[in-house]
Amino acid sequence: MILWDSVSQNVVHKQLTRKQPCARWLISDIMRHHWLLLGACGWVLLILMFASKFINFPFRRPDDYGGKPKSLSATVATPGDIQLRLLDKKRTPTEGLLTGKPLPVDYEDWEAVQAGRLDRLSRLCSNDSLKNLTHTPITKFILDRIFVCDKHKILFCQTPKVGNTQWKKVLIVLNGAFSSVDKIPENVIHHHDKNGLPRLSSLNESEILKRLNSYFKFFIVRDPFERLISAFKDKFVQNPRSEPWYKHDIAPAIMRKYRRNHSEAKGLQFEDFVRYLGDPNHKRLDRQFGDHIIHWITYVELCAPCDIVYNAIGHHETLERDAPYILKAAGIDHLVSYPTIPPGITLYNKTKVEQYFSGIGKRDIQRLYARFQGDFTLFGYKKPDFLLD
Repeated sequence: MILWDSVSQNVVHKQLTRKQPCARWLISDIMRHHWLLLGACGWVLLILMFASKFINFPFRRPDDYGGKPKSLSATVATPGDIQLRLLDKKRTPTEGLLTGKPLPVDYEDWEAVQAGRLDRLSRLCSNDSLKNLTHTPITKFILDRIFVCDKHKILFCQTPKVGNTQWKKVLIVLNGAFSSVDKIPENVIHHHDKNGLPRLSSLNESEILKRLNSYFKFFIVRDPFERLISAFKDKFVQNPRSEPWYKHDIAPAIMRKYRRNHSEAKGLQFEDFVRYLGDPNHKRLDRQFGDHIIHWITYVELCAPCDIVYNAIGHHETLERDAPYILKAAGIDHLVSYPTIPPGITLYNKTKVEQYFSGIGKRDIQRLYARFQGDFTLFGYKKPDFLLD
């Protein structure tokens, strides 16, 4: 577009007046086109301004509850999340991510999700090439992890750092020790002599087999690497339950064997922890640590999912939806409710995982993944290529 000022107009007027008899007509025609172009541009701008009030352009980022724009990079959907969202017909997957509220999924749809998870487990458990990663003998150690509710014929396998405490509260209420989850004292939940939760290992062989063959059995999983971060923070950094053996016994043993530079900062570092877990010879220390290893060993070692036929598998990332339907499938939804889950607490945080692993060598991460590959594969968690490549 050519914009005319008063000086340029006067120059053209003088030149055309001297050289052409029709100069005045030509100037008038040029000016008319000039103003028509200006007018057209003005109308286009007005239309765009008016339309922008009613159209949500795709490059605009939605706000989180009217506050600052929410970054979506830190919350990545797991396979379980995607399955549940695809089944929902009323809301879009994006809407569920932004609100943090569970998407409405009816019971039949949830059964389809469970069928998919159990089918995947069955197929991979029968894969001989994965046998070393997926199978384990059913020992007393595993039977110690399985809590029994005879009154309602339920078995729950304990997987620490995956909302395990809340499920124990549910079973304590079902066993009749307390009337509701809100009335259970914190110091009772993990005190196995007071919480009224018998373990499968406390029964004889015939009683164990009877329950394994007829009771409703379930457990919960979580992204394996995020679970390890949670275990490290809970036991070696925060230690909210004041368990001194993690700091005074276990941490020093790991540092003596796996810390490369002993002049570094005091206290167990996540890098030391990863190096210990990824060591093919970790079992020597595991035996020394006893049952405390339950907070970071694999789901295969905890619950023997390829050797015990479970009826349901919950995912921590979709727990808001999984918990109510596990209760319903077990026939106890009218008796007890799963404790309230704080918004957003179950979402997978890729940014946190990247931060914790940022200073750790690729070789150590690869060895760690090799140990937990069975957990990633059996339960549909994506291989963390962003850490391994």
